[in-house]
Amino acid sequence: MNLSSDSLLALQAAIKSKQDIKYTDASRKSVSTPSSATHLQIAGALFLKTSPTRLRKPGVSSTDPTSNPQDFFSLEAVYLAWLLRDASGAEYMKQARDRGLSVGFVSVTERKSVVDWLEGRVADLERIIPLSSGSTTPPGSPPAHLKASTSKFPPSSLPSFAGNRAVDSTSSPQKRRYIPDNADIEVVKKIKANEIELRDRTTVLRGTKSNNFSSVRTAFAERLKKLKESGKGGATAPTVTTPDPKLQARKAKNQYPIIMISSSPTALITMHNVKRFLQESSYEPSQEARSRAAAEGNARPEDLIAIYRKRTTVDTSGREIETHVRYFVVDSTEALAKFGPDAWDRVVCVMTTGQAWQFKPYKWSDPKILFHHVKGIYFSLTSDPHNTKIKDWNVTELSLDPHRRHIDRAVVAHFWKLLDDWTMQNKPWLMKG
Repeated sequence: MNLSSDSLLALQAAIKSKQDIKYTDASRKSVSTPSSATHLQIAGALFLKTSPTRLRKPGVSSTDPTSNPQDFFSLEAVYLAWLLRDASGAEYMKQARDRGLSVGFVSVTERKSVVDWLEGRVADLERIIPLSSGSTTPPGSPPAHLKASTSKFPPSSLPSFAGNRAVDSTSSPQKRRYIPDNADIEVVKKIKANEIELRDRTTVLRGTKSNNFSSVRTAFAERLKKLKESGKGGATAPTVTTPDPKLQARKAKNQYPIIMISSSPTALITMHNVKRFLQESSYEPSQEARSRAAAEGNARPEDLIAIYRKRTTVDTSGREIETHVRYFVVDSTEALAKFGPDAWDRVVCVMTTGQAWQFKPYKWSDPKILFHHVKGIYFSLTSDPHNTKIKDWNVTELSLDPHRRHIDRAVVAHFWKLLDDWTMQNKPWLMKG
């Protein structure tokens, strides 16, 4: 068989000699995207990109790609394995699916061996079937015209063989092709019959049978029946360890997190603008918010404000779950006392203006101690000078631009990210709010 008529050998020869390989249509015209192409032009020869090669898929025993094309990798699949040889596994599978090869691409685990063969680093692959039409030339061997040329040389100039290695002072050593015995072939067939090809995170989890836990239910049915009967008859129930009363109290009521802000009228975040800022991600100067509320008939703000926030999480299957979380904002210990004696257990954040008098009525009046129990946030304007008072307070400074409101959303998103991380690490029971 001529090298140019076999797509697999043509692809290997083009890659080894660094010749052009292009996606085209049937008339050899270039296409805008690989998915819209119908052919591959390899060093001047045109091949249908969906045509089967002689590279057999794992777990099959077909020997004729013409009769059983579904058992062999297509030309595009083999080329794509080489084209994306340096891509990560996830990126490689994504691009293969984008090009319509959702199940017919070379697996990540086999990609390296295919690339090594295409680039000539290995002499042969086990699953490449020999050339058809009665040819005995092994895949990857030199073209026939090169073999014929060796007959012109005198016997003394031909390489001599010592054991399994060819010795020739003018050429590199050639490996002898390994021919396995029949026993090895049968063992390999049995191993491959039980292999599952790694494709993506979903198919890797497939099993041979569905899970059935009815035996567990049967094993515990009698025990559950006895427990119910003992409860009705007034018999002594099995001893149960009493849970922590503090933990029970937390579960018994909604544990909404609390954010404390400064009551200073000069603070950037006050009870006048905090709801719009944290809930709508839009900063409005406190004085403007106060004037607007007064015009609407709300001269005094409430001492306790509820903030509703959408939080998106990703479960183990990759599905996004959106939940609505409620927070309460207060600016005084009097308002905090409305939540009960354990209110400080629910405080997750304190916003400070950098003035120590703010903490005098708090449970921890020393800021260095306070900000080890709550997350400290200091809001400032980008035009303000740096506040040196907070450098030892363990607080995070977030800057607001006095003029560019489109930046507010990023600032608020950063605030919630900081608060979520701190709460999950220090008070995780409040994350279920």
